[in-house]
Amino acid sequence: MTYRNNRNGQEIDFAGDLGIIALENCKDFGKKLDESIRFLRLQQGIPTPDSFLIDTAQIRFSNGEGKILLNESVRGKDVFLISDVGNYSCTYPLYGYDNHMSPDEHYQDIKRAVSAIGGKAARVNVVMPMLYASRQDRRKGRESLDCAMSLQELENMGVKAVITFDVHNSGVINAASHMSFENIFASYEIVRAFFEDEPDVINDKENLLIISPDVGGMERAIYYSNVMKTDVGMFYKRRDYSRVVDGRNPIVQHDYLGRDVTGKNIMIIDDMIGTGESMVEIVQELKKRNAGKIFIATTFAMFTKGCGTFQKLHDEGLLTRLYSTNLTYVPPEIIGTKWFHHVDMSPFAAEIIHCLNTNSSIEPIMDATARLKELNK
Repeated sequence: MTYRNNRNGQEIDFAGDLGIIALENCKDFGKKLDESIRFLRLQQGIPTPDSFLIDTAQIRFSNGEGKILLNESVRGKDVFLISDVGNYSCTYPLYGYDNHMSPDEHYQDIKRAVSAIGGKAARVNVVMPMLYASRQDRRKGRESLDCAMSLQELENMGVKAVITFDVHNSGVINAASHMSFENIFASYEIVRAFFEDEPDVINDKENLLIISPDVGGMERAIYYSNVMKTDVGMFYKRRDYSRVVDGRNPIVQHDYLGRDVTGKNIMIIDDMIGTGESMVEIVQELKKRNAGKIFIATTFAMFTKGCGTFQKLHDEGLLTRLYSTNLTYVPPEIIGTKWFHHVDMSPFAAEIIHCLNTNSSIEPIMDATARLKELNK
Protein backbone atom coordinates (compact mmCIF):
# COMPACT_ATOMS: atom_id res chain seq x y z
CA MET A 1 0.00 0.00 0.00
CA THR A 2 1.54 3.29 -1.14
CA TYR A 3 0.60 6.78 0.04
CA ARG A 4 1.86 10.10 -1.30
CA ASN A 5 2.64 12.67 1.39
CA ASN A 6 0.68 15.84 0.67
CA ARG A 7 3.38 18.04 2.20
CA ASN A 8 6.45 16.94 0.27
CA GLY A 9 5.09 14.64 -2.44
CA GLN A 10 7.20 11.72 -1.17
CA GLU A 11 5.74 8.26 -1.60
CA ILE A 12 5.37 6.18 1.56
CA ASP A 13 5.16 2.40 1.27
CA PHE A 14 3.00 1.00 4.09
CA ALA A 15 3.17 -2.68 4.98
CA GLY A 16 -0.55 -2.37 5.77
CA ASP A 17 -2.87 -0.24 7.89
CA LEU A 18 -1.27 0.05 11.31
CA GLY A 19 -2.94 -1.78 14.18
CA ILE A 20 -1.72 -1.88 17.79
CA ILE A 21 -2.77 -4.58 20.25
CA ALA A 22 -1.73 -3.53 23.75
CA LEU A 23 -2.36 -6.34 26.21
CA GLU A 24 -3.64 -5.55 29.71
CA ASN A 25 -0.10 -5.62 31.13
CA CYS A 26 0.88 -2.51 29.14
CA LYS A 27 -2.35 -0.56 28.56
CA ASP A 28 -0.90 2.75 29.77
CA PHE A 29 2.21 2.44 27.63
CA GLY A 30 0.02 1.42 24.67
CA LYS A 31 -2.05 4.58 25.01
CA LYS A 32 1.07 6.77 25.15
CA LEU A 33 2.47 4.93 22.15
CA ASP A 34 -0.74 5.44 20.19
CA GLU A 35 -0.72 9.16 20.96
CA SER A 36 2.94 9.48 19.96
CA ILE A 37 2.43 7.71 16.62
CA ARG A 38 -0.62 9.82 15.76
CA PHE A 39 1.28 13.02 16.68
CA LEU A 40 4.26 11.90 14.56
CA ARG A 41 2.09 11.21 11.52
CA LEU A 42 0.07 14.40 11.83
CA GLN A 43 3.37 16.30 11.79
CA GLN A 44 4.23 14.55 8.53
CA GLY A 45 0.83 15.26 6.98
CA ILE A 46 -0.22 11.60 6.95
CA PRO A 47 -3.97 10.93 7.42
CA THR A 48 -4.39 9.46 10.89
CA PRO A 49 -7.37 7.70 12.55
CA ASP A 50 -8.57 8.59 16.03
CA SER A 51 -6.67 5.59 17.36
CA PHE A 52 -4.55 2.71 16.11
CA LEU A 53 -5.44 0.60 19.16
CA ILE A 54 -7.41 -2.58 18.44
CA ASP A 55 -10.18 -3.40 20.91
CA THR A 56 -9.16 -6.59 22.70
CA ALA A 57 -10.56 -8.57 25.61
CA GLN A 58 -8.48 -10.82 27.86
CA ILE A 59 -10.69 -13.40 29.51
CA ARG A 60 -9.59 -15.48 32.48
CA PHE A 61 -11.60 -18.43 33.75
CA SER A 62 -11.83 -19.28 37.44
CA ASN A 63 -9.45 -22.23 37.07
CA GLY A 64 -6.72 -20.00 35.60
CA GLU A 65 -7.21 -20.80 31.91
CA GLY A 66 -7.41 -17.80 29.62
CA LYS A 67 -8.27 -16.66 26.13
CA ILE A 68 -7.88 -13.55 23.97
CA LEU A 69 -10.79 -12.08 22.02
CA LEU A 70 -10.41 -9.48 19.25
CA ASN A 71 -13.47 -7.24 19.09
CA GLU A 72 -12.67 -5.86 15.65
CA SER A 73 -11.19 -7.06 12.38
CA VAL A 74 -7.44 -7.06 11.79
CA ARG A 75 -7.63 -8.36 8.22
CA GLY A 76 -4.87 -6.84 6.11
CA LYS A 77 -3.42 -4.82 8.99
CA ASP A 78 0.21 -4.54 10.00
CA VAL A 79 -0.26 -5.54 13.64
CA PHE A 80 2.12 -4.66 16.46
CA LEU A 81 1.32 -6.75 19.54
CA ILE A 82 2.75 -5.21 22.72
CA SER A 83 3.20 -7.05 26.01
CA ASP A 84 5.09 -6.27 29.22
CA VAL A 85 5.95 -9.76 30.44
CA GLY A 86 7.54 -8.28 33.57
CA ASN A 87 4.32 -6.69 34.88
CA TYR A 88 3.64 -8.43 38.19
CA SER A 89 0.74 -6.12 39.13
CA CYS A 90 -1.77 -7.95 36.90
CA THR A 91 -4.01 -10.23 38.94
CA TYR A 92 -6.96 -12.58 38.49
CA PRO A 93 -9.08 -14.72 40.86
CA LEU A 94 -7.90 -18.33 41.04
CA TYR A 95 -9.73 -20.84 43.25
CA GLY A 96 -10.65 -18.05 45.65
CA TYR A 97 -7.18 -16.50 45.71
CA ASP A 98 -5.92 -13.27 44.12
CA ASN A 99 -3.20 -14.58 41.78
CA HIS A 100 -0.45 -12.36 40.33
CA MET A 101 0.45 -13.12 36.73
CA SER A 102 3.95 -14.39 36.04
CA PRO A 103 6.06 -13.88 32.89
CA ASP A 104 5.02 -17.39 31.80
CA GLU A 105 1.34 -16.39 31.83
CA HIS A 106 2.02 -13.14 30.00
CA TYR A 107 3.92 -15.05 27.33
CA GLN A 108 1.01 -17.49 26.94
CA ASP A 109 -1.27 -14.49 26.34
CA ILE A 110 1.04 -13.30 23.55
CA LYS A 111 0.58 -16.67 21.85
CA ARG A 112 -3.18 -16.50 22.44
CA ALA A 113 -3.32 -13.09 20.76
CA VAL A 114 -1.34 -14.34 17.76
CA SER A 115 -3.70 -17.30 17.58
CA ALA A 116 -6.74 -14.98 17.74
CA ILE A 117 -5.37 -13.05 14.76
CA GLY A 118 -5.55 -16.36 12.92
CA GLY A 119 -3.38 -15.42 9.95
CA LYS A 120 -5.76 -12.63 8.90
CA ALA A 121 -3.27 -9.79 9.39
CA ALA A 122 -0.84 -8.75 6.68
CA ARG A 123 1.96 -9.03 9.21
CA VAL A 124 2.27 -9.70 12.95
CA ASN A 125 5.07 -8.08 14.94
CA VAL A 126 5.57 -8.75 18.65
CA VAL A 127 6.92 -5.94 20.82
CA MET A 128 8.31 -7.31 24.09
CA PRO A 129 10.19 -4.41 25.72
CA MET A 130 11.60 -6.93 28.21
CA LEU A 131 12.33 -10.11 26.29
CA TYR A 132 10.65 -13.16 27.80
CA ALA A 133 13.06 -15.50 29.64
CA SER A 134 16.01 -13.37 28.53
CA ARG A 135 18.09 -14.63 31.47
CA GLN A 136 17.54 -18.20 30.23
CA ASP A 137 19.48 -17.50 27.05
CA ARG A 138 22.14 -20.21 27.28
CA ARG A 139 22.35 -23.75 28.58
CA LYS A 140 24.75 -24.75 31.33
CA GLY A 141 24.25 -28.41 32.09
CA ARG A 142 20.80 -29.98 32.36
CA GLU A 143 18.58 -26.91 32.21
CA SER A 144 15.92 -25.45 29.96
CA LEU A 145 16.63 -23.01 27.16
CA ASP A 146 13.45 -20.97 27.50
CA CYS A 147 14.31 -17.82 25.54
CA ALA A 148 15.35 -19.61 22.37
CA MET A 149 12.36 -21.95 22.57
CA SER A 150 9.91 -19.02 22.88
CA LEU A 151 11.38 -17.21 19.87
CA GLN A 152 11.14 -20.36 17.77
CA GLU A 153 7.53 -20.81 18.87
CA LEU A 154 6.63 -17.29 17.77
CA GLU A 155 8.43 -17.79 14.47
CA ASN A 156 6.52 -21.01 13.83
CA MET A 157 3.26 -19.19 14.58
CA GLY A 158 3.96 -16.73 11.76
CA VAL A 159 5.32 -13.74 13.68
CA LYS A 160 7.48 -11.72 11.31
CA ALA A 161 9.44 -9.62 13.80
CA VAL A 162 10.23 -9.35 17.50
CA ILE A 163 11.15 -5.91 18.82
CA THR A 164 12.80 -5.77 22.22
CA PHE A 165 15.03 -3.51 24.31
CA ASP A 166 18.46 -4.04 25.83
CA VAL A 167 18.28 -7.82 25.66
CA HIS A 168 20.42 -9.65 28.22
CA ASN A 169 22.33 -11.54 25.51
CA SER A 170 22.00 -10.36 21.91
CA GLY A 171 23.27 -13.76 20.71
CA VAL A 172 19.76 -15.14 21.27
CA ILE A 173 18.92 -13.68 17.84
CA ASN A 174 20.45 -16.86 16.39
CA ALA A 175 17.53 -18.91 17.72
CA ALA A 176 15.13 -17.66 15.03
CA SER A 177 16.71 -17.67 11.60
CA HIS A 178 13.69 -16.53 9.54
CA MET A 179 12.25 -13.88 11.85
CA SER A 180 13.44 -10.29 12.17
CA PHE A 181 14.84 -9.51 15.63
CA GLU A 182 15.39 -5.87 16.64
CA ASN A 183 17.33 -5.20 19.83
CA ILE A 184 17.02 -1.52 20.73
CA PHE A 185 18.78 0.45 23.45
CA ALA A 186 17.47 3.21 25.70
CA SER A 187 20.90 4.86 26.03
CA TYR A 188 20.05 8.21 24.47
CA GLU A 189 16.80 8.77 26.37
CA ILE A 190 18.40 7.90 29.73
CA VAL A 191 21.50 10.04 29.16
CA ARG A 192 19.38 12.97 27.95
CA ALA A 193 17.32 12.80 31.15
CA PHE A 194 20.55 12.73 33.17
CA PHE A 195 21.88 15.77 31.29
CA GLU A 196 18.67 17.70 31.97
CA ASP A 197 18.68 16.84 35.70
CA GLU A 198 22.40 17.21 36.43
CA PRO A 199 24.06 19.85 34.20
CA ASP A 200 26.68 20.64 36.86
CA VAL A 201 27.74 16.99 37.07
CA ILE A 202 27.91 16.66 33.28
CA ASN A 203 29.99 19.82 32.89
CA ASP A 204 32.56 18.47 35.35
CA LYS A 205 33.56 15.34 33.41
CA GLU A 206 36.92 15.08 35.15
CA ASN A 207 35.04 14.20 38.33
CA LEU A 208 32.52 11.82 36.73
CA LEU A 209 33.03 8.05 36.53
CA ILE A 210 30.94 5.44 34.71
CA ILE A 211 30.96 2.12 36.57
CA SER A 212 29.83 -1.35 35.59
CA PRO A 213 28.47 -3.48 38.46
CA ASP A 214 30.02 -6.64 36.97
CA VAL A 215 32.19 -8.02 34.17
CA GLY A 216 29.19 -8.82 31.94
CA GLY A 217 28.09 -5.18 31.81
CA MET A 218 31.52 -3.76 31.00
CA GLU A 219 30.81 -3.34 27.29
CA ARG A 220 27.74 -1.24 28.11
CA ALA A 221 29.73 0.90 30.57
CA ILE A 222 32.52 1.47 28.05
CA TYR A 223 29.97 2.65 25.50
CA TYR A 224 28.51 5.17 27.95
CA SER A 225 31.98 6.38 28.97
CA ASN A 226 33.01 6.90 25.34
CA VAL A 227 29.97 8.94 24.34
CA MET A 228 29.99 10.91 27.61
CA LYS A 229 33.77 11.42 27.38
CA THR A 230 34.61 10.27 30.87
CA ASP A 231 36.51 7.48 32.65
CA VAL A 232 35.23 3.98 33.46
CA GLY A 233 35.55 1.47 36.29
CA MET A 234 34.18 -1.95 37.22
CA PHE A 235 33.19 -4.14 40.15
CA TYR A 236 34.05 -7.82 40.09
CA LYS A 237 31.56 -10.08 41.86
CA ARG A 238 33.24 -12.91 43.76
CA ARG A 239 30.64 -15.67 44.08
CA ASP A 240 30.36 -18.82 46.15
CA TYR A 241 29.95 -21.45 43.44
CA SER A 242 29.48 -24.22 46.00
CA ARG A 243 25.97 -22.95 46.87
CA VAL A 244 22.83 -21.90 45.01
CA VAL A 245 20.40 -19.45 46.67
CA ASP A 246 17.21 -18.38 44.87
CA GLY A 247 18.53 -19.84 41.62
CA ARG A 248 21.96 -18.17 41.68
CA ASN A 249 25.36 -18.40 43.32
CA PRO A 250 25.50 -15.87 46.20
CA ILE A 251 27.94 -12.96 46.01
CA VAL A 252 30.72 -13.15 48.60
CA GLN A 253 32.47 -9.86 47.92
CA HIS A 254 32.57 -6.91 45.48
CA ASP A 255 36.10 -6.04 44.32
CA TYR A 256 36.55 -2.65 42.63
CA LEU A 257 38.86 -2.21 39.63
CA GLY A 258 39.48 1.29 38.35
CA ARG A 259 40.34 4.87 39.16
CA ASP A 260 40.13 6.21 42.73
CA VAL A 261 36.51 7.25 43.38
CA THR A 262 37.24 9.71 46.21
CA GLY A 263 35.17 12.84 45.61
CA LYS A 264 34.04 11.58 42.19
CA ASN A 265 30.44 11.56 40.98
CA ILE A 266 29.41 8.06 39.91
CA MET A 267 26.92 6.71 37.38
CA ILE A 268 26.38 2.94 37.71
CA ILE A 269 25.14 1.40 34.44
CA ASP A 270 23.21 -1.87 34.17
CA ASP A 271 20.54 -3.45 31.98
CA MET A 272 18.21 -4.45 34.80
CA ILE A 273 17.68 -4.38 38.54
CA GLY A 274 16.15 -7.56 39.95
CA THR A 275 16.23 -7.80 43.73
CA GLY A 276 18.59 -4.83 43.81
CA GLU A 277 20.72 -6.40 46.55
CA SER A 278 23.90 -6.34 44.48
CA MET A 279 23.32 -2.73 43.40
CA VAL A 280 22.71 -1.64 47.02
CA GLU A 281 25.98 -3.27 48.11
CA ILE A 282 27.87 -1.49 45.32
CA VAL A 283 26.43 1.90 46.32
CA GLN A 284 27.48 1.24 49.91
CA GLU A 285 30.97 0.14 48.80
CA LEU A 286 31.40 3.32 46.75
CA LYS A 287 30.38 5.51 49.68
CA LYS A 288 32.89 3.68 51.89
CA ARG A 289 35.47 4.79 49.33
CA ASN A 290 34.26 8.41 49.75
CA ALA A 291 32.53 8.76 46.38
CA GLY A 292 30.51 11.92 45.70
CA LYS A 293 27.04 11.81 44.21
CA ILE A 294 25.92 8.36 43.06
CA PHE A 295 23.43 7.76 40.25
CA ILE A 296 22.07 4.51 38.82
CA ALA A 297 20.91 4.07 35.21
CA THR A 298 19.08 0.92 34.15
CA THR A 299 16.66 0.00 31.38
CA PHE A 300 14.46 -2.21 33.57
CA ALA A 301 13.89 -1.62 37.29
CA MET A 302 11.91 -4.63 38.50
CA PHE A 303 12.38 -4.27 42.30
CA THR A 304 11.45 -7.91 42.86
CA LYS A 305 11.94 -7.51 46.61
CA GLY A 306 10.44 -4.04 46.85
CA CYS A 307 12.02 -0.60 46.52
CA GLY A 308 12.32 0.23 50.22
CA THR A 309 16.09 -0.30 50.26
CA PHE A 310 16.58 2.28 47.50
CA GLN A 311 14.37 4.77 49.32
CA LYS A 312 16.53 4.18 52.40
CA LEU A 313 19.73 4.72 50.38
CA HIS A 314 18.37 8.07 49.22
CA ASP A 315 17.20 9.07 52.71
CA GLU A 316 20.67 8.29 54.08
CA GLY A 317 22.32 10.42 51.38
CA LEU A 318 23.96 7.49 49.61
CA LEU A 319 21.92 7.50 46.37
CA THR A 320 21.08 10.71 44.53
CA ARG A 321 18.84 9.38 41.77
CA LEU A 322 17.91 6.22 39.88
CA TYR A 323 17.02 6.44 36.18
CA SER A 324 14.85 3.77 34.57
CA THR A 325 12.36 3.51 31.72
CA ASN A 326 8.62 2.87 31.51
CA LEU A 327 9.27 -0.19 29.33
CA THR A 328 8.24 -2.41 32.21
CA TYR A 329 6.01 -1.99 35.26
CA VAL A 330 7.23 0.20 38.09
CA PRO A 331 5.33 0.50 41.40
CA PRO A 332 3.24 3.70 41.23
CA GLU A 333 4.28 4.79 44.73
CA ILE A 334 7.85 5.57 43.61
CA ILE A 335 6.92 7.52 40.47
CA GLY A 336 7.38 11.18 41.28
CA THR A 337 9.72 10.60 44.22
CA LYS A 338 12.93 12.65 44.38
CA TRP A 339 15.17 9.64 43.90
CA PHE A 340 13.46 8.08 40.86
CA HIS A 341 13.34 9.47 37.31
CA HIS A 342 10.88 7.62 35.07
CA VAL A 343 12.15 7.95 31.49
CA ASP A 344 9.31 7.86 28.94
CA MET A 345 10.22 5.64 25.98
CA SER A 346 6.91 5.88 24.10
CA PRO A 347 7.99 8.62 21.61
CA PHE A 348 11.10 6.61 20.70
CA ALA A 349 9.12 3.36 20.37
CA ALA A 350 6.59 5.24 18.21
CA GLU A 351 9.36 6.26 15.78
CA ILE A 352 10.50 2.65 15.48
CA ILE A 353 7.00 1.29 14.84
CA HIS A 354 6.28 4.05 12.31
CA CYS A 355 9.48 3.21 10.39
CA LEU A 356 8.76 -0.52 10.39
CA ASN A 357 5.16 0.06 9.28
CA THR A 358 6.35 2.26 6.40
CA ASN A 359 9.11 -0.19 5.40
CA SER A 360 11.76 2.39 6.26
CA SER A 361 15.18 1.75 7.76
CA ILE A 362 15.34 2.10 11.53
CA GLU A 363 19.14 2.32 11.52
CA PRO A 364 19.25 6.15 11.82
CA ILE A 365 17.12 6.16 14.99
CA MET A 366 18.71 3.03 16.48
CA ASP A 367 22.20 4.55 16.32
CA ALA A 368 22.26 6.64 19.49
CA THR A 369 25.98 7.43 19.22
CA ALA A 370 25.64 10.42 16.89
CA ARG A 371 22.77 11.91 18.93
CA LEU A 372 24.64 11.38 22.20
CA LYS A 373 27.78 13.05 20.84
CA GLU A 374 25.68 15.98 19.67
CA LEU A 375 24.11 16.19 23.13
CA ASN A 376 27.53 16.01 24.77
CA LYS A 377 29.17 18.85 22.83
